[in-house]
Amino acid sequence: QVQLVESGGGLVQPGGSLRLSCSASGSIFSINAMAWYRQAPGKQRELVAGITRNDVTNYLDSVKGRFTISRDNAKNTMYLQMNSLKPEDTAVYYCNARLRVGEESPNRDYWGQGTQVTVSS
Repeated sequence: QVQLVESGGGLVQPGGSLRLSCSASGSIFSINAMAWYRQAPGKQRELVAGITRNDVTNYLDSVKGRFTISRDNAKNTMYLQMNSLKPEDTAVYYCNARLRVGEESPNRDYWGQGTQVTVSS
């Protein structure tokens, strides 16, 4: 069984910073791509940032230059450093991992439970 657990969310003032973490555990053979998504009230879930196993990254235009995604393959952990936060960054942030549970298993997507990020004065 695979589990993704996010941490690091909270309340921060505009212009502040937060660092989210996502740890994957369980019967994991290999993790391919990982990503952070977010969903604000009344809006669709959107991709914030993604990272491949070889550290190729991509970002939502509105967070470029402010957010940095990274991962530690040895720890099966992914991070999102968020700087210069804005009220419009307020959302529940979800961790996603595309991984295999065995050598012959196909890649499947797994999700964390989400962590709330609120940017407000």
